[in-house]
Amino acid sequence: MLEPDPLAGLIRARVRDVPDFPQPGIVFKDITPVLADPALLRAIVDHMTEQHAHARIDIVAGVESRGFLFGVPLAIALGAGFTPIRKPGKLPWQTMRVDYTLEYGQDALEAHTDGVRTGQRVLIVDDLLATGGTAGGAVQLVRRLGGEVVAASFVIELDFLGGRSKLDDVPVTSLVRYA
Repeated sequence: MLEPDPLAGLIRARVRDVPDFPQPGIVFKDITPVLADPALLRAIVDHMTEQHAHARIDIVAGVESRGFLFGVPLAIALGAGFTPIRKPGKLPWQTMRVDYTLEYGQDALEAHTDGVRTGQRVLIVDDLLATGGTAGGAVQLVRRLGGEVVAASFVIELDFLGGRSKLDDVPVTSLVRYA
């Protein structure tokens, strides 16, 4: 298991900056090269597992779509279930919805009404924390479903956008932070 600082350096070296995506003026942090490296991918999941191993997580809630990529193996490693948090109209069962603001517009998230049961301890997972709109929406959604949001975990955090402030009192962990 790599320590956080060397692991962060390896991740940073693999993240690709894509200018003007999805809109002009935004520099997208592309984790596709990170995902292509099996040893690095395993190290990320192992590190996230270690961070949350003692939190008694019942459900890992992965935020569409890259949160699924880290959330499912993390749920397996933690002995927890997994529930997807998706864009509207993507889930086949009864859903609950929240609307939120992100850095380049408005959006919404949905989860199955039975994806989180009252009192379950939930870890929210995504690849990136930017302005906190999506993550904050996920926190609201899990709480409306009756879950207790224990923590939120990200591979990358863009500190300069202040996303942590939109997550209320939820503890946040991230492997790579851009100031």
